[in-house]
Amino acid sequence: MKAVLTTTDLQAGLRWHETELESGPVDCVRQVSVYPELRFQPFQGFGGAFTEAAAVCWKNLPPERRQAFLDAYFGRSGLGYTLGRVHMGSCDFALGNYACQSGPEDEGFDTGRDDENLIPMILAAQKTAGTPIGLMLSPWSPPAFMKTNGDMNHGGSLKPECRARWAGCMAKYAAHYRAAGCDVRLMSVQNEPAAVQTWDSCIYSAQEEGEFAVGHLAPALREAGCGDVKILVWDHNKELLIQRAAGTLAVPGAAEAVGGFAFHWYTGDHFDTVRLAHDHWPDKELWFSEGCVEYSRFDGMTTLQKAEMYAHDIMGNLNAGISGSLDWNLLLDAKGGPNHVGNFCEAPVMLSEDGSDFILQTEYYYIGQFSRFIRPGAVRLGVSGWTSDLEMTAFENPDGSIAVAALNRTERALPVSVTLDGQEGVGFVLAPHSMATLELRTAG
Repeated sequence: MKAVLTTTDLQAGLRWHETELESGPVDCVRQVSVYPELRFQPFQGFGGAFTEAAAVCWKNLPPERRQAFLDAYFGRSGLGYTLGRVHMGSCDFALGNYACQSGPEDEGFDTGRDDENLIPMILAAQKTAGTPIGLMLSPWSPPAFMKTNGDMNHGGSLKPECRARWAGCMAKYAAHYRAAGCDVRLMSVQNEPAAVQTWDSCIYSAQEEGEFAVGHLAPALREAGCGDVKILVWDHNKELLIQRAAGTLAVPGAAEAVGGFAFHWYTGDHFDTVRLAHDHWPDKELWFSEGCVEYSRFDGMTTLQKAEMYAHDIMGNLNAGISGSLDWNLLLDAKGGPNHVGNFCEAPVMLSEDGSDFILQTEYYYIGQFSRFIRPGAVRLGVSGWTSDLEMTAFENPDGSIAVAALNRTERALPVSVTLDGQEGVGFVLAPHSMATLELRTAG
């Protein structure tokens, strides 16, 4: 059995370290067993959000650094991202509020900000990746005139009489992006539908999401020639996933119209909630659609703690049954913006203070321990280990390679011996506070 070990160790310097390993005797007490015959969910890939903030930061880089940035995220020697998320209309990480229509009499459809900033970045990313970037489209708010509070910010709800009109606009977004050469695959009904935010936001109950999907969005997508776009609901924190999913799917027709559920990480692990949703609704996809280091909530964390938070959450979500994983902003400035309400955050890649270059954060390297090795079309495998201190997951890729990712968040080194199909194991020592991915190929 051939194996290549790739590690990220903050003490050894921020880069990926590759080592070829040989099979050898296994220490059974410290054995990690991978079971290729135990197969679980297929996985569609990793990605991040093409926000207006990210696109403007990218455009402001010198031309040669723009391509270097794309290589870092979408090149196969970088993170190898193949997915992305896009806001329809403005979000907090836009340069201000904007919408596709300005008022009740406006019969046009304004995509000027998308055409200027977002779509060029997506097309450049696709060219770098050499493959379509599968997109999830999400609205933060309908146009102000369609809402009960007359404001894109501060919550409010979609007026019942505007449901068909707004669904038509959402379908036009999908059609417009596809016509521009983008690969739209998913659409959520609403970002964070239970949160009244100081920025772009809109409230839906679980029933309202179901009614909107069944009665308006699904028909509008079909009429726009985008009936294959999968509709996701919830797109908010994990802990209420079961209740919201059950409430939406209780709406007549929702089981057919809704293809899955999206969720964020801002209220803790809740991996059991995700696993229960996967087990209870096995025909529905589960998508991690947003997570980031918010300065307002995670102030004072070390770079290592941020990276380990990312890795721990990705690991738990993968093992719970997700179909895809989407980080938040791909790129932000040194302040953590631009953001039109001061809701600054960190991204895995940040601009330098003068904006002339970009900096790869520690979490970038930890994400790469997953995304570089678990490729689109991979299938999760059964895996078990000798200690709960070692967090693990295993996937078989379409080319037959098996990736075993391991995270050590403890203060001590952990010896690891990985066995597969009864062959001799591959052994290594995982340093304290480090992460490794072992890529296994059976002989021949």
